[in-house]
Amino acid sequence: MSTASPERVMARLRTVEKHIRQKNLHDLDGLMGTFGEAPRYDVEPLGEQHIGRDGVRAFYHGIFEVLPDLRIDVKHRYCADEAVILEVTINGTHSAEWMGVPATGKRLAFPLCAVYTFDESDRLAGERIYHDRATILEQLGVPPVGGIA
Repeated sequence: MSTASPERVMARLRTVEKHIRQKNLHDLDGLMGTFGEAPRYDVEPLGEQHIGRDGVRAFYHGIFEVLPDLRIDVKHRYCADEAVILEVTINGTHSAEWMGVPATGKRLAFPLCAVYTFDESDRLAGERIYHDRATILEQLGVPPVGGIA
């Protein structure tokens, strides 16, 4: 277990904050500029893994289609030696198929937790997210199946 200096931890937090700003601007090139050479993006509730620059770029391109007015509101930040963790609220209008649900035009606002890891040069190596699928599906108007979503 390594111990990152306070300066290094703050530099990593600044990278994550820039990453969120680029998402909120829908600036795909700026967003990708926060990642290192071999990024990955994992959507844990869906079992999705997007690996490499092309895979991560394709994921974000798709999310900007699903939620063209995507806005991320950061609620809490946690900094550790090896990661930055954010609790956020995702806001947007469901405008394309997502999780098997055709576009509904409904507004979404759901909590999400993101874990950011870093490469040797303190650029983003990965982003791993956790969210409650049932909450999202309920906001989309999809009834639960057998009580489990």
